[in-house]
Amino acid sequence: MGPRTMAATRSTPSRLNRFFDWLIRRSFQDLRIGEPAVAGYIADLLAEFARTDNLYKMRDLQGKRLETVVELLLEAKRREEVESELEREREIYQYTGDYILFMSGIFREYVERQAFLGFYLQEGERAYRTVFELNLMLDQPASLFLELARRFEFYSGAVYYMKKAFFRERVAQDPFVDFTGQLEVLV
Repeated sequence: MGPRTMAATRSTPSRLNRFFDWLIRRSFQDLRIGEPAVAGYIADLLAEFARTDNLYKMRDLQGKRLETVVELLLEAKRREEVESELEREREIYQYTGDYILFMSGIFREYVERQAFLGFYLQEGERAYRTVFELNLMLDQPASLFLELARRFEFYSGAVYYMKKAFFRERVAQDPFVDFTGQLEVLV
């Protein structure tokens, strides 16, 4: 498993974690991607975000829920200005990269309809590159985040491939309800 600081590391992975681990590793195998650390990281974040209460858990200093990529980036920028907030800034950027990877992979059609895809791909890469740089400053493991930044669009596409290959789509349904509805059995 990758170094996820957003979710508690489990000694025994949940059924949902095992499910996503199998799916993403199978997708990586199909796409000939040989990055087991990235696969483990993505499986963990998919399992985390499959629980909708984790999808919007970041809050600003006043406790207001941050619901958009722009709000997340503005909050990270505010933290950037305070030296003692480096760890929180890193956490917000990691969450931003994770959120964008999830949305651009699992809900790609929605992101495209909203004309966010180019922005998301750019900001996802930048968020993970910032995590890499902050991890170096904080003397924390960093190489995984450099890999995620360097090939962000590729990994987003791999998650989208996983969704298309392993989840059936229902016509005229809300994409959020459709995806989460299929996961309810596992939670």
